[in-house]
Amino acid sequence: MAAKKKAKAASVRRGAYYKVEGGKVSFSRKYCPRCGPGVILADHPDRAACGKCGYTEFKKAA
Repeated sequence: MAAKKKAKAASVRRGAYYKVEGGKVSFSRKYCPRCGPGVILADHPDRAACGKCGYTEFKKAA
């Protein structure tokens, strides 16, 4: 009996990482301080983590 396949989660579009304010474009996510520009930290509810080196910044609970 074959197992059912799960639906693949939709990936976030790169345009969602940028904000346009006035005539300027700014990047809304943080880069990894170890890996440098080009490697974006993943945004989780309680932390920001790098998928390449494992660097983690925990968010402060309010």
